[in-house]
Amino acid sequence: MGLNSTPSADRVHIGIFGRRNAGKSSVINGITGQSLAIVSDVKGTTTDPVSKAMELLPLGPVVMIDTPGIDDEGELGALRVQKSYQVLNKTDIAVLVVDASLGMTSQDYALVKKIEEKQIAYVVVFNKSESLSEDEINKLCLGLPNYIAVSAVTGQNIYKLKELIASQAPHDKPEIPIVQDLLDPLDMVVLVVPVDKAAPKGRLILPQQQTIRDILEARASALVVQDVDLAKTLKKLAQPPKLVITDSQAFKQADKETPRDILLTSFSILFARHKGNLKTLVEGVAALENLKDGDTILISEGCTHHRQCNDIGTVKIPAWLKEYTKAAINLEFTSGVEFPSDLSKYKLIIHCGGCTLNEREMKYRIQCAKDANVPITNYGMFIAQVQGILKRSLEIFPFIYEKIN
Repeated sequence: MGLNSTPSADRVHIGIFGRRNAGKSSVINGITGQSLAIVSDVKGTTTDPVSKAMELLPLGPVVMIDTPGIDDEGELGALRVQKSYQVLNKTDIAVLVVDASLGMTSQDYALVKKIEEKQIAYVVVFNKSESLSEDEINKLCLGLPNYIAVSAVTGQNIYKLKELIASQAPHDKPEIPIVQDLLDPLDMVVLVVPVDKAAPKGRLILPQQQTIRDILEARASALVVQDVDLAKTLKKLAQPPKLVITDSQAFKQADKETPRDILLTSFSILFARHKGNLKTLVEGVAALENLKDGDTILISEGCTHHRQCNDIGTVKIPAWLKEYTKAAINLEFTSGVEFPSDLSKYKLIIHCGGCTLNEREMKYRIQCAKDANVPITNYGMFIAQVQGILKRSLEIFPFIYEKIN
């Protein structure tokens, strides 16, 4: 992702659903004006969800997600249908494409029911409608709140479809800042960013980029240093910074080298608040105190990446867990879009910061944990707790700090 690009996690996610050969790919190509999806008369051309970040006027930055047919058959087809339904967990606006010559089927109605249960805004698109009269189309659409008849072949009503999709986007949703509301103009913030084998060469990771931008929005200053240079940098400053924000893996060192009168927290904790999950994840970390032999813990990451020899999720956190709990616990791991549908066997979920997941999907995962009565926390909260720094890292949020203190 370029420095000037809107992160995928902050874009409106538009999921395109429908039966095989309903014209999902053709509709995507029509509304984007590009050949983003493969079009074929062969059923089941789209075998896995395919995402594409782009600009879609009049909506702006979006992620378009083309999905397999919801009527796919056989054992493999059932897995594809399951993948399509999983896409709903990160969909902000659902577009159901229906073959107008066939009308709504049981699969279409089942999907609409699931969309409504998840309270997702949606549009029903009757494609291939060029040969149907207005009365015939109206009969097809009985009981549907938002529908439109289009033809991806002729371009009929494609512009109106774009406007209808844009109208479903939430326009008045309040957004929690990352850090700017905690700062005053001209405040100094020191960001601790380790540069090691796991750090992407030539760029900063997404939370670091976004935090720097948020600091600038507050008209404050950001000073970025490596963990090995933190102590010397703080001594050289004429005035102490308002706040030190550290990568969670450097938490222990940052705590040791940051004077007690300077606020200290981590990127992961800031993003927990940014996505509205801070209270739940703070409460979840308390489950560490009750773990015992034989308990199973899920360590889950929202992205897939090349794992280094000292990977945080599969190496460091398991080692810290063993040292902190002194218990013989069982560990399971997931990454990317995979997240277990049955969480009942877990005593705790430790999730990454979710910087690549949009807000809807992260909240879905947390709600699944709540529904299963399984505590959930994130990497930053976990690391702060096992290193004895959690209370200090939450001082910047008095409403939370007072409760745990």
